[in-house]
Amino acid sequence: MKKLIYLFLIVFIASCDEIEFVYKENKNLINPLFEKTEVNTSGLDIAYISSYIPRIFGENKENSFTLSINIEEKKTKRSVESNQATSNLRYELRFYYSVTSNIKNCVTYEKEILSYFSIIPKSEGYNYGADSSLEKKYELAINDNLNQFVSFLSDININICK
Repeated sequence: MKKLIYLFLIVFIASCDEIEFVYKENKNLINPLFEKTEVNTSGLDIAYISSYIPRIFGENKENSFTLSINIEEKKTKRSVESNQATSNLRYELRFYYSVTSNIKNCVTYEKEILSYFSIIPKSEGYNYGADSSLEKKYELAINDNLNQFVSFLSDININICK
């Protein structure tokens, strides 16, 4: 019986030598700008972005890169009532990203990402529900946009100048 157990262990260990782990290369797991980047925002001032940026890019310890984010907003009336009140409003947020290497003093990556959402505004007085809904949609658009940008970064080498 002992010989059978030893034989099984030897066969089991020998069969495991070709196993490759899914996360062997951690290139998709790590944000290449994390704790290496000073982040500057311009354009539309959205309060939530300043609290979300440290979660994505961490505290700047190495100062290897500078990330500039320019945000532009466009509002489009999609539906207008007979009394000229807007019943559906579309918001387009364009994020222009530019990564600059502080070591090589050159731009290494640029990307434009569009986020959009629609809202039905209420025209009668102050509406707490519509205002909080608008803030939540801004928050979701920013989260989605920054996460898309980080996923694009995982596919490129940010140390090569353009």
